[in-house]
Amino acid sequence: MYKRIVWALYVGALCLPSATLADVTCNNENTQMSESTPSADFIINNDGTVTHVKTGLMWMRCSLGQTWNGTDCSTGSVMSYQWQSALQTVEAINSGQSDQDGDQFAGYAGYEDWRLPNKNELESIVEPRCWSPAVNAEIFPNARSYWYWSSTRHTFSSSMAWRVDFDAGSVGTWHKTNYYGVRLVRTAQ
Repeated sequence: MYKRIVWALYVGALCLPSATLADVTCNNENTQMSESTPSADFIINNDGTVTHVKTGLMWMRCSLGQTWNGTDCSTGSVMSYQWQSALQTVEAINSGQSDQDGDQFAGYAGYEDWRLPNKNELESIVEPRCWSPAVNAEIFPNARSYWYWSSTRHTFSSSMAWRVDFDAGSVGTWHKTNYYGVRLVRTAQ
């Protein structure tokens, strides 16, 4: 019985069409690395957001400073923020004091619960198969190779917070007074 089950699994695996394998789009690609953020794991929304099915998180496709033009994030430039000003900018977007999507309403894409992602959330969209930037370019078009702030504070130093490098995909802490990029997230309902 055991041999039949193993054989059925083996034959079934051989019969899978190659189209079931998901793809990642990289500007620079290391084909020796496995994909971690295949396009098939995301739902691309028509409002400048994308939902990561595995995590249940909705992401802005553009970094703050860039504008979604219906196709990509080629308009504008990635803005750099100190950690505290990044948190304040999120509040301004949610309250309507800052109109990130140009719709004259509070929030972005109809949602007013955007936030700075924690370290693990931000790291979940790093694509190790890609570098410069280390992100799936189909999901996050015109992404830049910058460090990005997370909301996670350093455990032992109140003057530091975690950041993620979207050039090579590394993670580390640094002083909150440094300037880094911001990509916002919310928990999809």
